[in-house]
Amino acid sequence: MGGLVAALCGRVWAQGSPSVVLAGRMGERALLMINGQPQMLAVGQSAAGVKLLRWQGDEALVERDGRTALLRVGGSPAQLAGATPAASNGREIVITAGPGGHFISSGAINGMPVQFMVDTGATLLAMSQGEAQRLRLDLRNARQGMSHTANGMVPVQQVSLTRVRVGEVEVSNVDAMVLPAAMPHVLLGNSFLGRFQMRRENDVMRLELR
Repeated sequence: MGGLVAALCGRVWAQGSPSVVLAGRMGERALLMINGQPQMLAVGQSAAGVKLLRWQGDEALVERDGRTALLRVGGSPAQLAGATPAASNGREIVITAGPGGHFISSGAINGMPVQFMVDTGATLLAMSQGEAQRLRLDLRNARQGMSHTANGMVPVQQVSLTRVRVGEVEVSNVDAMVLPAAMPHVLLGNSFLGRFQMRRENDVMRLELR
């Protein structure tokens, strides 16, 4: 236990919010220190308002009040803003940069919860085969194709998503592709982003519906 506690990686939420650090992993449970108190959480469990969403190798994705952070044992401290700027009447999405400068947000596809990561270099919204199965997407009539990735050309399936929601904003009929490789997030590509006017102010990204 002493070695785990020595690996604490720093605060997640700013002053006025719970202090959360990842101390280590014990089997399938994360050892989190929340306001200095140890909590053992399995995926899907919560303590003091903090929920463990998933494991990604040696990293843990946690959520509080709709804000997410990717924690790493022994890594640099991760911080989320103490308050998320309010969206304006369902037309604006506001996302704060997380660890590594990535813009990650909770949302939903066809009413089912997912974790998105903004990827302005992706033509389409993209997800793994496993995520598509979890979302119960019908791929029987999906268009077949090939896509160039870091691992070379891979076969993909292209579908149209009925509803995609990020924050309080939902749009319809979003083209997406399904890749065979595992992916930690659903990539929010330009088939979704292209419907918004994008502005970035330091570590805050604002997407305003056109």
